[in-house]
Amino acid sequence: MMKELVPKYPPSRSKNIFTDIKYFLINTPLIKTLVKFDSEEERQQYCESILQRIGIGVEDYRMLNIHRIGIEVPSSFLFDELLAWNGDSTCWPNHLAKVNLQDNQLDKIQIFLFGRSKYLFGLKNGFFGLKLLHLFDLKAIRIQKVPAANDADNARYLLYECQGGYPIGVFSMYVRTSIPERGEKEMSQLFLMVGFNFYGKKSWSNIKPIRLIWESIHNRVSGNMSCRFKQLAEWRFEKFVRGE
Repeated sequence: MMKELVPKYPPSRSKNIFTDIKYFLINTPLIKTLVKFDSEEERQQYCESILQRIGIGVEDYRMLNIHRIGIEVPSSFLFDELLAWNGDSTCWPNHLAKVNLQDNQLDKIQIFLFGRSKYLFGLKNGFFGLKLLHLFDLKAIRIQKVPAANDADNARYLLYECQGGYPIGVFSMYVRTSIPERGEKEMSQLFLMVGFNFYGKKSWSNIKPIRLIWESIHNRVSGNMSCRFKQLAEWRFEKFVRGE
């Protein structure tokens, strides 16, 4: 079973940029989390069903990259773990990509390269429009803390619009109860989903070399993040059950 692959203790904390690179870029994820499809048609149908569910128009973004992992934790507990995230976590490369929560809220988040929470040389707009240290901003479109009344899967999610240099147009962390009919064995499923928007040019996502290079990096980081989050959440839930 998937959960047996993950250690029963919390992930090691990264101490610097080099351990960030090791934990998130070099290490192979313990579990394969990338959702793969047999055809482009299947991918499109799957992505459109998710986009419609979280209220994003399919004409605006294509959800080209989806990672899924089963976690042996109730969906409500799992989502509370997401809401407690502040970047200073064993599940995020905070030395490589420093997180700045504006007003200590998840609604607006700034991400800076190499832990520098300032604009390079004070240039907010960067060089020729390229933000070299200020990677991107996440602005919440919707934070669904309570499942919809007619939602049998207890789905909750954080949905963001992404602006800046990093090639994402929309980003979502989506949690729901597992569906046994789909072969899902754990209590809950966590999805990390992004839609490409290369420097404001959505058409770049159709250029295969660009897409493959970016996906290879993003997939390695997303896979390791997902596995580390599973490890942390299951460890914390076991402590909660024991009353510790």
